[in-house]
Parts: sequence; C-alpha cells; structure tokens
Amino acid sequence: MMRSRFSAFALDRSDYVLDTWHPDTRPTGIESDPGLRWVRLEVQESTGGGVFDAEGFVTFQAHFRDDGQAGVMTERSRFVRHDGRWVYWGPV
Repeated sequence: MMRSRFSAFALDRSDYVLDTWHPDTRPTGIESDPGLRWVRLEVQESTGGGVFDAEGFVTFQAHFRDDGQAGVMTERSRFVRHDGRWVYWGPV
C-alpha cells in the first residue's frame, strides 16, 4: 500500500491517493504542484499489516525535488483495514 501510494503521488494520480485514504481523515482534494517531483521511497520500518491485523505502521523517507532542490520527507504512517481493504489513516 505504501509503495503504490508513493507511485500515485509521483505520477500525480490524486484519484488513487484519495481512494486509498480513510474517509474519516481524507481531505476533499489534493492540489498538484508542478515544481514538485517525488523521486524515491525508502521504507525504514513496518509493523503490523498482516493477514490477521486491523492496522499497520510504516516509517519511511520520501525523497523529492522541489523546483530543482533536493528534499526528504520522513513520516510514520498508520494504515487500517476499512471495508475489507487497507487504507491510509494518517501520520502518527
């Protein structure tokens, strides 16, 4: 789930990003930033998220370029099962 959401951000697929976001925490929309390019994802740790789990956590670094300047975003995210599938809840 984490990798597919990163790919969706990188490809500017806001429809997929929103579709995989829990409805209780999902924003109404996501604005595109033409100067921002997501280039690499490093998953540092993941816990839970197994077949019998109701939630899981992923710590990651997402590398980007913003108007040519390199940057990195670090987050620990919570994912939960909702209607039988994994969705992003938000940062922890």
